[in-house]
Amino acid sequence: MSGKLLIAGLGNPGEKYHGTRHSIGFAVIDKLADKLSASFNSDKKCPSAESSLDGKKIILIKPFEFMNLSGNGVSLFLRKNGITPSGLLVIHDEIDFEFAKCKMKIGGGHAGHNGLRDIIAKIGTADFHRLRVGVAKPLDDRPVADYVLSKFTSDEKAKLNEVYDLCLQKIQDWIKLA
Repeated sequence: MSGKLLIAGLGNPGEKYHGTRHSIGFAVIDKLADKLSASFNSDKKCPSAESSLDGKKIILIKPFEFMNLSGNGVSLFLRKNGITPSGLLVIHDEIDFEFAKCKMKIGGGHAGHNGLRDIIAKIGTADFHRLRVGVAKPLDDRPVADYVLSKFTSDEKAKLNEVYDLCLQKIQDWIKLA
């Protein structure tokens, strides 16, 4: 692996989607940028920020072309920076995990996640690292698409800082091993 790493937080752009389950990747990457004292530029399609940690250049991105086009920004930044998919970490919501569970994974399918589906299609492989952040499944008969686009409950919001701390620790551990 090169001395450069790309970390992509997935979500949907715009105030309407801020604080939704589907945009937890954006929230986590914003917290990571704060921790690394990195500021995102104002690119309208894919804001990015740069920092370094443990001797590695870290590039953070937030693909702003909506979830199902996340692969555009990811593939562009991989190519532009000469980073292989093994140097990529994608942070995304995971309905198959209970709320607040966070787990690292390498490779695998997209499991119906449109952001992952697009990234896999655009970079030509599923062999990249993922940080799956649990948002749980709907407890009612709401369609999954409506559920992931809904805001967190007040009880969930009260626990989000713990979720962010856990995610940041997992990301830092990944960077050290990369």
